[in-house]
Amino acid sequence: MILFSSLEKMCDGKVLQLFNDHPVQDLFIDSRKSVLTQQSVFFAIAGDRHNGHHYISGLYKAGTRQFVVEENINASQFPEANFLLVKSSRKALQMLAAYNRKSCNIPVIGITGSNGKTIIKEWLFQLLPDLKIVKNPGSYNSQVGVPLSVWNMHPHHELGIFEAGISRPGEMENLEKIIQPTIGIFSNIGSAHDEGFSDQQEKVREKLKLFTRTEILVCSADQPQLLEEINKTKLKTLTWGFNSGAHFQVSQRENKFLLKSHKEEFEITLPFSDKASVENILHCIVILRYLNYSPQIIQERIHRLRSVPMRLELKQGINNCQVIDDSYNNDLAGLQVGLDFLGSLPNKKTVILSDVLQSGLDDEALVPRISELLAQSGIDRFIAIGKILFEQQQKFDNLRCQRSFYRSTEDALSQFNWDDLNRETILVKGARSFQFERITARIQRKIHGTRMEIDLNKMVHNLNFFKSRLNPGVKVMVMVKAFAYGSGSEEVASLLQYHKVDYLGVAYADEGIELRKSQIHLPIMVMNPTEESFSAIISNNLEPVIYSVEIFNALLEYLQGNRCRIHLEIETGMHRLGLEQDNLEEVISHLKQNKNISIASIFSHLAGADDSNHDEYSSRQMERFESAYEKISSELNVRPIRHILNSSGILRFPYFQMDMVRLGIGLYGVNPTEESFDQLQPVATLKTVISQIKNIKEGESVGYGRWGKAVHDMKIATIAIGYADGFSRSFSKGAGSVLINGKRAPVFGNVCMDMTMVDITEIEAKEGDEVIVFGEGLTIHEVAGNAKTIPYEILTSTSERVKRIFFTDSF
Repeated sequence: MILFSSLEKMCDGKVLQLFNDHPVQDLFIDSRKSVLTQQSVFFAIAGDRHNGHHYISGLYKAGTRQFVVEENINASQFPEANFLLVKSSRKALQMLAAYNRKSCNIPVIGITGSNGKTIIKEWLFQLLPDLKIVKNPGSYNSQVGVPLSVWNMHPHHELGIFEAGISRPGEMENLEKIIQPTIGIFSNIGSAHDEGFSDQQEKVREKLKLFTRTEILVCSADQPQLLEEINKTKLKTLTWGFNSGAHFQVSQRENKFLLKSHKEEFEITLPFSDKASVENILHCIVILRYLNYSPQIIQERIHRLRSVPMRLELKQGINNCQVIDDSYNNDLAGLQVGLDFLGSLPNKKTVILSDVLQSGLDDEALVPRISELLAQSGIDRFIAIGKILFEQQQKFDNLRCQRSFYRSTEDALSQFNWDDLNRETILVKGARSFQFERITARIQRKIHGTRMEIDLNKMVHNLNFFKSRLNPGVKVMVMVKAFAYGSGSEEVASLLQYHKVDYLGVAYADEGIELRKSQIHLPIMVMNPTEESFSAIISNNLEPVIYSVEIFNALLEYLQGNRCRIHLEIETGMHRLGLEQDNLEEVISHLKQNKNISIASIFSHLAGADDSNHDEYSSRQMERFESAYEKISSELNVRPIRHILNSSGILRFPYFQMDMVRLGIGLYGVNPTEESFDQLQPVATLKTVISQIKNIKEGESVGYGRWGKAVHDMKIATIAIGYADGFSRSFSKGAGSVLINGKRAPVFGNVCMDMTMVDITEIEAKEGDEVIVFGEGLTIHEVAGNAKTIPYEILTSTSERVKRIFFTDSF
């Protein structure tokens, strides 16, 4: 445990004020992503666009009590806070992360290169499900992203996987001290960030500094410039390549790849054939062989590999086009990757390209190189945007395709006839400053179907809001049952694990098993275990709830003396599941005789925590629980965790918090009480689209059973959601409404299985327009009221066939 006072030595700083020497647990630099506990430390960084010191006052009011600063602060304004003054908050963050890395003696894979770092990292994570892995979230590979990631490393982890990116000399030494990789991967070398170095050789040398302590470096032998610099070092390599000289010689026959070394040869079938994906997966295959995974296991896991949504994302476009959205950045290596992907797809091929700003070449050398790449790709249309391309358009005369040139994105948007694009596959490749997302929005098809959007930033906000209401030391269990209240269990659990909640709760064992498959290592309580699930519970290190003597006896018979952690549920007035007072003696007797059983927690449920009319009943439940807890703990001489509060209880009964609380629907921004808590932010928005619009005459009918009958001429929209998606039939015949262009459109007729008709007679709308089922402007509370149910049911009823889209800010 690291105390705040010890940071003075670790971070080469001076303590300005020490109110309470709290442990250091969570580190953050972004006030929007704060983890509001007394163990949190905010590193205030004075950046070019934002100065973290300006947010200290707001964070203090919100509950943050520990700060590392690089500017003089009047600490007396924050009397209950700890302050450490350092020369550089960024450097202090790096030093602290490096200290944490030294305390964890585990192998670490470090990844650098120009392209593919994040894909390789995420694929390795998927390919090694048997290991407890810590890694960068997303692409946190910067001077602050890396230390924040490595801080999450703990001795229980079995492997670390961290990517590192740099943009100028001197940065990699900092990251090497933090990551200290034992195994290295150099993905490739391209022109990204060339402008920060004197030449590419310098950039390669700087990136290689990540591997000064590695036992092995995996790289492609088909990169002569990279190998030339590696050969000047003493680094031990393990290479693969299609050319001769590699440790693993690779040959390809369609999507089958033969890898041959002097010790072995084996064949791997890949589910893709584009150059970028093949290059990324070959790095992963060599790493797994180095870690002694058999080719058979590697093949099995590759078959289960899921795509990682990154810069190249294929979307539906207007007029039966497909759009490759790579509007994130633009460099020559990335352009080659994009063109390779474009070449693997059908239809006519169009490239929309901005000036290349990170090539390291002057314009005279750059433009012919771009022209050469485009000519080799055999494209059918070229739309060039930017001053350099516009002024040198004659250098593209070698292209046998339609060509259009514009000085700016604005000119292109206003002057090009975008509706001319028809049945084309379009690569959109632009430097960030050109704002090519505006072009993507113009040519992307608006009909995306039904989707639930989950705002992870708001989820973290809600988590911190509930944490801020807890007494010091109170733990948090988050319920992720029922597909995480419809929001997606795996994604939500990963976020919660990253933000260090203490426990997860699920309804059934299969939910917990899926979380274990997704690398969730937090303790997981199973609310409704069955005899048939005991084997899976034990093998997946899940913790069953004992709610009856019968289920306890069955578990004891199954265990046969093997160890197990359990949770005891006490009946105090909910009258659902739980041990009755009369059962306690028998349970205590069993526990005395079976020392292999340990009690993780004892808990109960308040039946009316959301309603003040039941407060007296809640108090009586609390008294019954305390009595049962004292009886069990005193007779067994143990003090397990106690918990009784759900989301409603956390908001209304601070004096019942005990040792832990159970956060459920509140995490998703739903206020389950009768009182007002404006701080909660709704997390989920359910959206669909208008599939078709029809005008119907007076007397005509709509839908099955002809229940929708027009009493006057009407305009009806069919929207792409029905009861199979979770849009209940109880919304039929005007009981429910949706929001279209800011106006409510009532349901007309009956809700069908896959679609619903709504009345838009008084609404200006067109096919493809977005429809909000619940979200901003139409709250889930209102929607639930229309169905005469509760928000819980609305959220959890949303079918898993509805695509969940998660979004968050990143570094």
